[in-house]
Amino acid sequence: MNYANMIQSINNPMIDMRSDTVTKPTRGMLDAMVHASVGDDVYGDDPTANELQEFAAKLLGKEDALFLASGTQSNLCAMLTHCQRGEEIITGEHYHIFDSEAGGASVLGGIMFAPISNNRKGGLDISDVVGKIKPNDSHYAITKMLSLENTHDGMVQTVSEINDLANCGKKHGLVVHLDGARLMNATVKLNIDVSDMLRNVDSVSLCLSKGLGAPMGTILAGSKTFIKQAHRNRKLLGGAMRQVGVMAAAGLYALKNNVERMDADHQNALRLAEQLNQFPNINVNVDMVETNMIFMDIKGGIAESMRKHLQNKGILIGPGNNKIRLVTHLGYGHEEGDLVINELKDFFN
Repeated sequence: MNYANMIQSINNPMIDMRSDTVTKPTRGMLDAMVHASVGDDVYGDDPTANELQEFAAKLLGKEDALFLASGTQSNLCAMLTHCQRGEEIITGEHYHIFDSEAGGASVLGGIMFAPISNNRKGGLDISDVVGKIKPNDSHYAITKMLSLENTHDGMVQTVSEINDLANCGKKHGLVVHLDGARLMNATVKLNIDVSDMLRNVDSVSLCLSKGLGAPMGTILAGSKTFIKQAHRNRKLLGGAMRQVGVMAAAGLYALKNNVERMDADHQNALRLAEQLNQFPNINVNVDMVETNMIFMDIKGGIAESMRKHLQNKGILIGPGNNKIRLVTHLGYGHEEGDLVINELKDFFN
């Protein structure tokens, strides 16, 4: 294998399917960033950050919103704002806040998690939620919050599913947060207004740097009282930024221009999933490809050699030996899909 070529492929891949976080700003987004009006956001003086927050709050159907550096920071701000030390969050055992955010709520906030099983579509069953709520007893942590996620592994929870879970949480006195890192993928798939999905949740985190294509940033939205306290917690977490309008402009451009185009990502993922099933030792459950994620089941111990073959051709895919995730995004179209399939044909031949 030519390792010089491999290194070049890693640094300058033609196709990167590891995640939708790898997107580069488009020309229109770069122009918006270059021409952004800026000020000191710690003083509340950055006009572009303010415009983004106002636009996002209205879009999401919430009173107020806050721009943060990342989804992890946004979710952590939400948990620290909603919960006190010794309180507990019910969430899915495979949800990002529980298994992929370094346990920040517990480490920094003294907050416990009560994970429950995800169902086949990545959602939660109401009976499991109710069964996890602790009684009012001094022996137990205080169950305070229900945290949901949409999408999960690219699968969509419907409006009724989210509303039913949120109403269940409210009935039992819980605050409800939605980790909507890829929420716009869900609303595009369902062809609904995003605010319909959020009507009964107290707060929502929306990532701008995944399918929406911005280089960084996440929006946290909720009531004015909630956002005021979240603003303090953002400062606590080192998230107070200065002339952040350059980045806020990218997020604003993304929300105004890159939502409807996500349907192309979904169609490209489905097209690729169907084509992948022609190859020996690769199997994709096409019925589980709802948005921009594909999960390939790999047999025969070929994963690493296949990954290296593609990498040497300038195509990057995710890790794993038995299952590999592929993600479509605005840097992936039909031509890229055809190239991936052709290189796989070369590998198997």
